Amino acid sequence: MENTSYEEIVIENEVITPTLDTNDNTNNDTTTQTTNNTTEEKKQPNGQTIPQKKKAPISGNGWVNDTKKAFELNERIQKDRLNPHNKLNLKTNASVKITPLGGLGEIGGNMMVIETDTSAIIIDVGMSFPDGSMHGVDILIPDFTYLRQIRNKISGICITHAHEDHIGAMAYLFKEIQVPVYGTSLPLEMIGAKFDEHKMKHHRSYFRAIQKRKPIKIGDFEIEWMHITHSIIDCSSLAITCEAGTIIHTGDFKIDHTPVDGYPTDLHRFAYYGEKGVLALLSDSTNSHGTGFTKTEKTVGPTFDRIFASSKGRVIMSTFSSNLHRVAQAMDMAIKYGRKICVIGRSMEKNIDVAINLGYLKYSKDNFIDAHEVNKFQDKEVLIVTTGSQGETMSALFRMSIHEHRHIKIKPEDQIILSAKAIPGNEASVSEIINQLLKAGAKVAYQDYADIHVSGHASQEEQKLMLRLVKPKYFLPIHGEYNHVVKHSQTGIDCGVLERNIYILSDGEQVEITPKFMKKVKSVKTGKVYIDNQNNVKIANDVVLDRQTMANEGMVMLVAQISINERKVVAPPKVLSFGLVDVKNEKAFAKEIEDMLEHYLTHAKDGILENNRMLEDELRKTVRKHCLRKYKKYPMIVPTIIAQ
Repeated sequence: MENTSYEEIVIENEVITPTLDTNDNTNNDTTTQTTNNTTEEKKQPNGQTIPQKKKAPISGNGWVNDTKKAFELNERIQKDRLNPHNKLNLKTNASVKITPLGGLGEIGGNMMVIETDTSAIIIDVGMSFPDGSMHGVDILIPDFTYLRQIRNKISGICITHAHEDHIGAMAYLFKEIQVPVYGTSLPLEMIGAKFDEHKMKHHRSYFRAIQKRKPIKIGDFEIEWMHITHSIIDCSSLAITCEAGTIIHTGDFKIDHTPVDGYPTDLHRFAYYGEKGVLALLSDSTNSHGTGFTKTEKTVGPTFDRIFASSKGRVIMSTFSSNLHRVAQAMDMAIKYGRKICVIGRSMEKNIDVAINLGYLKYSKDNFIDAHEVNKFQDKEVLIVTTGSQGETMSALFRMSIHEHRHIKIKPEDQIILSAKAIPGNEASVSEIINQLLKAGAKVAYQDYADIHVSGHASQEEQKLMLRLVKPKYFLPIHGEYNHVVKHSQTGIDCGVLERNIYILSDGEQVEITPKFMKKVKSVKTGKVYIDNQNNVKIANDVVLDRQTMANEGMVMLVAQISINERKVVAPPKVLSFGLVDVKNEKAFAKEIEDMLEHYLTHAKDGILENNRMLEDELRKTVRKHCLRKYKKYPMIVPTIIAQ
């Protein structure tokens, strides 16, 4: 019989050997076959028969005679395609370690280390914003202590996209560690602009611009950048392959099928790796409480169109300076309605220039005017694109609202568009700038338009799609606060990931992953470093703590001249308090401290009065205890003792 082939198929621990459906019913002397061709017996010389492998008849076209067997076969096929274990190399002893240094339990500050025994890569080096208690602090960057410890292993830095919470700390890291930086053109140019500000232009020589869909070798890893959509141009996910297996790091993402630039998420590459077998998926959790799908960025366009069509005066649009697709849609509306475009704000100007120079945005210079030219045009002929959507007090929009901007002052005819959602913690400042704009007489479009802003992060249905495409054995939800990653982990369970194969990471936790197991290895030092962005310098932790104490608890200053031999105050001490008692009680408070000082000197232990530093420390403790007991405050105490 020609072209006959057989393949063994396992069904519930039975080995099924399918046979081709033919008209050949010939049997030899030693084999008998049942009429349904599903069982087979073989005669032995002693006359006994031994059951042989069951056979399910399969045609040359792949169909099966027996519908019951066909069902069983398809059940097994379904289970096999969803089972990630089948495609991993369970014989290898290789492992890979994952250590987040930022981005877990918080929004922003994203940074992660992936390493083998001999090589390590860093994924993103982002910054985050301080809260209201961090006085004088502009940004926060991750603690680089662990990177210093593994410095000789680091083969490169891989950048997913150009948002500040993924690249904002690059300049500070490069002041300590210089290694190749891999990424697409826009992130590298924006990092380069930061290097220029820090007078580190020469470090641009470490940039390595990659091609998407082209895996490259970095240390022990082979890494492919895969296109994905988000709220900034040219975002990427990473497929990171090493001996232990492939790790997919999504970066920030949503799955936008109709993006502004026409380049949707490269779902084919995720599916490709899912079919090959994925060891672990690290996926963005920021919008994990959002049901359904995140709206496409294009939904903002019609809202802009309605606002522009009805506006009789200037339109002033503010959004994140990195959200260039949002900016592009506003500029398209300006061109449609015959308006010139004025870009104000250093970061906005820089980002638009970079995007135009690289070719991401395509606009003629004739469409733009400078800030000093705005008054040469009628109000209905101008669009102003600016920074300040988060109510930053140093932003251009804030200065316009309080009439302190050099060229632009808010008019009653102005239409303001705030096309951004307040970052958690910025709600008060956003509310304040809206109040200022309304007081100036302008109309403000913000929450009264449902589609004036859309998220850049995946909602639950997109997260499910990612999980189903990748089909990982292990799932580690990343990016977001604790409640976000917990919710995302439940979505992972719903999509077939075993609960024991899901791990909720925290910053500093290191997990080791092999095809056979995942376990926590250790915790490394992590945290935040405070930065004064006006001077590009670090602020010591104790300085920030002192500022917090003075702001929350107040301060007491004590200057006294004492006689060591007589154990008394030589002249009336000077006592000043700030933020502790009001003016009318200042004298009474000073008398309390003076009496306390005299009592302390009388009963001080021998030897303390001769040691000025020890004496000041003891007085500091004594005054602080008094303030805590009487005023329920724990102020900063600054004693100055002059002994004679």
